[in-house]
Amino acid sequence: MDSKQQLQAGLQQMGLKLTTAQQLLLLEYVALLKKWNSTYNLTALRDESKMISHHILDSLSLLAYIKDAKTLMDVGSGGGMPGIPTAICRPDLQITLLDSNTKKTTFLQQVVIELGLSNVTVASGRVEAMHDKDVDVVTSRAFAELADFISLTKHLLNENGYWAAMKGVYPYEELEHVPASVEVEKVEKIEIPMLQGERHMVIMRPKKG
Repeated sequence: MDSKQQLQAGLQQMGLKLTTAQQLLLLEYVALLKKWNSTYNLTALRDESKMISHHILDSLSLLAYIKDAKTLMDVGSGGGMPGIPTAICRPDLQITLLDSNTKKTTFLQQVVIELGLSNVTVASGRVEAMHDKDVDVVTSRAFAELADFISLTKHLLNENGYWAAMKGVYPYEELEHVPASVEVEKVEKIEIPMLQGERHMVIMRPKKG
């Protein structure tokens, strides 16, 4: 099964309907990851089929949790996951990709230009230094433990904003350290096609009042 067929099969299993143009952009993104990876060390994965499952399909599991969002920040975006695949599928969503590694943000800028993603802004720097954003959703994939993720990014949420943290195994210990000022709305197990290993989505909101 080639990458195109693998992507189509995965999207079908996830119930995602994308245009041919969007599918081509996702495959083009994988090609850019592969091309730049040797220089910039963007991902430990070298195998294209694994990139489809572990990076593209895994990132797209976020879509179900941000249906009403207009603005999103992907913190510690690295090679652009989940922000770039999300941006391709949701051109109406304004996305900021933030990473402190300038090599990685150089790559992200290149992706934005080459794929023509007008809904994406790339920011280089530390998350605690970002003060000009207030977004509907702050997301990250393996950026930090939940308590650190909350304390480092809470200033980025708007008054109705929430966190969508993408995790591997069920984060029992991390959940115990979530501050009392934050409500854990749900922790859902996610099935990713062609991906062995657990995945969970943690949705959290600041408590009102």
